[in-house]
Amino acid sequence: MANSAKHKDETFHVGDTVDVHYKLIEKEKVAGKAKREVKEEVRERTQIFEGIVIAIRGEGQNKTFTVRRVGTAGIGIERIFPLDSPWIAAVKVKKQGKVRRAKLYYLREKSGREAEKLKEKVQKETVQERPKKKKTSVKSSKVHEEKK
Repeated sequence: MANSAKHKDETFHVGDTVDVHYKLIEKEKVAGKAKREVKEEVRERTQIFEGIVIAIRGEGQNKTFTVRRVGTAGIGIERIFPLDSPWIAAVKVKKQGKVRRAKLYYLREKSGREAEKLKEKVQKETVQERPKKKKTSVKSSKVHEEKK
């Protein structure tokens, strides 16, 4: 079982929200100038699939990762990508999720916004920067009660 994967320089984990830039080749038949002349036009474009990584499995060349997103009308769409595919142009991490499972298959039962919500990983730097709360002593709270 793998909890993380690395594509080029980008490392991502299960629970992260990622953008997968996937190359597509489109073939289109176009009518030519002469009668019955048909030409094939080939175009290559990049499609972005954004979603939560719910599983990473395999080793070496066989490593794959599953990305799930919620489409229109709350319908879940899952897509399995081979990690070493030449069709994957880039994988970009948008948000890091904090999860306690290696496989997030429980997100399949959730619908709509529930399926998209995962706790975000809090960086250690932001934890140290938080202002300290003033502690109220027990004596001061008793004084307020006596005055009432």
